Amino acid sequence: MGQPPSTSISLSGLCRARLIAKRMQSSLPWEFTRWYCWLGTGKPLEGDKEMGNLLSQKWRNILWSTLMTILCIVCFPINPLILTGVIEVESYPALFIIGWVVWAFGMVLVMAPIVVFPRRGGVPKGKSFVNTTRLVDTGIYAIVRHPQYTGGIYAIFLTTFLWYPHWLFGVLGVVGAAAVYMSCREEDQRLIEKFGDNYRAYMKRVPGMNFVLGLMRLVHQK
Repeated sequence: MGQPPSTSISLSGLCRARLIAKRMQSSLPWEFTRWYCWLGTGKPLEGDKEMGNLLSQKWRNILWSTLMTILCIVCFPINPLILTGVIEVESYPALFIIGWVVWAFGMVLVMAPIVVFPRRGGVPKGKSFVNTTRLVDTGIYAIVRHPQYTGGIYAIFLTTFLWYPHWLFGVLGVVGAAAVYMSCREEDQRLIEKFGDNYRAYMKRVPGMNFVLGLMRLVHQK
């Protein structure tokens, strides 16, 4: 579709329209903002493509965060669907015990970066543990690149399915694991930009979330 026809308005009106459009960029979808500016000025905003990419990424992040939040709530081990009686399942003692073990293991992995990064990642004093300045590839990070994501899958999705073996939790668990995997892919790209070739070499040595494969590789290396 081509550029919409220009409208006949005063110079001050053009300036106001362009200013309003710029102010609206942070809160409206990019396509709406761009067309609003065209109608007011007869030409697109500067940095059309770049700003569009930024806003598109922002909305993707919002949708992705919303999806993950919903999945984590619905699949949380202290499950709202079970507590409210929406879903009734038969509990198996053996699976329940295994679920506790899996949950404990997953939580250890979830806590790993909170403990390891400040000690080995060169985190500046007073900064959050995520602000690393050095690549950490020892300890648990010699087994998997993303222990926190891996632990989340174990402690939430797998544990819930073991405690409440219902097909719905199985399906949502697969969806949740796939979503976490995609998040890991994006995290890898960000870390490549941060650490460069060192991180690429690290990716070749250590799997992203496959704990068993990572442990086998580590034992083989030793």
